[in-house]
Amino acid sequence: MANTFSLILVIATLVTGIIWAIDKFKWAPKRKAEIDAFKAKARADIDDETLASIAPQPGWVEQACSIFPVIGLVLVLRSFIYEPFQIPSGSMMPTLLIGDFILVEKFSYGVKDPVFRSKLIETGTPERGDVAVFKYPVSPNIDYIKRIIGLPGDRIIYRNKQLYIQQACSKEPCEPLTQVPLEYVEEGHFMAGSVALKEYHEALPGAAHNVLVNPARPERIPSYYQQPGTQAIEWVVPEGHYFAMGDNRDDSLDSRFWGFVPEANLVGKAVAIWISFEFDRDGSGVLPKWVPSGVRFERIGGIE
Repeated sequence: MANTFSLILVIATLVTGIIWAIDKFKWAPKRKAEIDAFKAKARADIDDETLASIAPQPGWVEQACSIFPVIGLVLVLRSFIYEPFQIPSGSMMPTLLIGDFILVEKFSYGVKDPVFRSKLIETGTPERGDVAVFKYPVSPNIDYIKRIIGLPGDRIIYRNKQLYIQQACSKEPCEPLTQVPLEYVEEGHFMAGSVALKEYHEALPGAAHNVLVNPARPERIPSYYQQPGTQAIEWVVPEGHYFAMGDNRDDSLDSRFWGFVPEANLVGKAVAIWISFEFDRDGSGVLPKWVPSGVRFERIGGIE
């Protein structure tokens, strides 16, 4: 089911569209007929202002007809093409930061209706490494953004803060479980309180990117989602599902903790940052903390 805003947008478009159609094909011709009849009886020329007052368009009808094309366009753009999202947490650092405003390509994983989210047209499926927005499986009214790590049939292991993948295969011999290479980049650019996070370049097959690791935080294995028939640190992705992880590995509530992302929950692929704001006010000034303190123009562009 769609979120509240999508539902309101659909209802508003439907209501104003009905009013627009009735006015265009019924009320407007009736008003025109009244004006033409008045002109035929009049013995002198009548100015346009006077004619308009003979059969005026009701104000609420005028407003509905003016709003309909606008909200109709917004509905089409937001539901089927691109939707803006704001990054609210640091779970996808260093790729995405708090204050990034992103565009999500809604048609990447199929064109869906905006209310019941039933797939109307098949356009594609997630690829490994995609930064995807999806409905949180535990609470579908919440949108999550993570990186797709595992595809259907993949075997995933996360051990000692190191990712291992055995890709799905249909024919023997299958590729063995492989460690995803990590290359140290730097330490201290990102912080978790007083702890300097370590940044690594992770060579995920087909989609290399950077990740953050907190050296002071132990793995939370007891909190991991336990899939029947696997180890506590192992997951086999079922058909029609995906395994998603945040790039900020020690500060991300992801598939390690709640399981897999059903294909039906996919919203779209994050493709670009269209604006990025800094929020570093300490609250002691005149302006509240939620007012941006600056713009990070260098972050505008595509998402890797």
